[in-house]
Amino acid sequence: MSDHSPPNAAPDQRDRPAATIRPTVAALEDMLFEAVPVLDHGFVRVIDYMGDDSAIVQAARVSYGRGTKRVQEDIGLIRYLMRHRHTTPFEMCEIKFHVKLPIFVARQWIRHRTASVNEYSARYSILDREFYIPAPEHLAAQSVSNRQGRGAVLQGQEAADVLSVLRQDAERCYAHYAHMLNEGEGADPNRQGLARELARMNLTLNTYTQWYWKTNLHNLFHFLSLRADAHAQYEIRVYADVMMKMTEAWVPAAAAAFRDYRLGAVTLSAQMVVLLRRMLAGEPVTQETSGLNRREWNEFVSHFPVPTAA
Repeated sequence: MSDHSPPNAAPDQRDRPAATIRPTVAALEDMLFEAVPVLDHGFVRVIDYMGDDSAIVQAARVSYGRGTKRVQEDIGLIRYLMRHRHTTPFEMCEIKFHVKLPIFVARQWIRHRTASVNEYSARYSILDREFYIPAPEHLAAQSVSNRQGRGAVLQGQEAADVLSVLRQDAERCYAHYAHMLNEGEGADPNRQGLARELARMNLTLNTYTQWYWKTNLHNLFHFLSLRADAHAQYEIRVYADVMMKMTEAWVPAAAAAFRDYRLGAVTLSAQMVVLLRRMLAGEPVTQETSGLNRREWNEFVSHFPVPTAA
């Protein structure tokens, strides 16, 4: 799966249309095999899919024998299913992506264990000499309040030094990787190269890998709810943003319900519901009287600002 060609290069697949009697989605058909660039060398493309919005409705109605309904009623049912977390009808739809991404992003991504994954094998093939180097605006210091987050963007010479180190380390480690392999042009015929499965351990985590990632719509929505969120790490969020647009082309009704009830929604604990009722009743509240700990309070007031005393 080595890909030195432009990311949209898949002419053999796009030029071989196949007749089918299964349901298809024109908007997603137009995207098939077309790679959307992500980061500096990455991409996402849809390889295959099964089902559409009507498949979700069909699965939901088969459980109680109802026939075909009008489009507006179908949309209403999809929104009901999403709102009340009836997840199995969304599992009737599946999609397969081809993704090129930095190894450190892949290791974060793979924690979503509800997909079938087949990754480029560096035991069998040689990885490309491609590395993710952040754009200056995404080169940030460690957050002082969030161990998993970023703080202020690095500036001037400090930023230049970090970028230089990233490039030099990646280039040097790859050069050593190639030297240990001793393969291809420039190989020394008098020296036996190291096994590929061992040589790969020297590569930096910003080296690019590739995989096929297949999942059902319910699990894709779970992935997107975490990774398309504004608080997600930038390098995985940009992939999720592209996949969200593809999902909107594929299942527009389900994607709209997901945006309303998951991605753009707020979950309140029972204590938060009581607190909101107290606020609506005009009762003055503080963190000390709210029954919430500091983190819960901060999350609550970020969505529902508490009036300050006059």
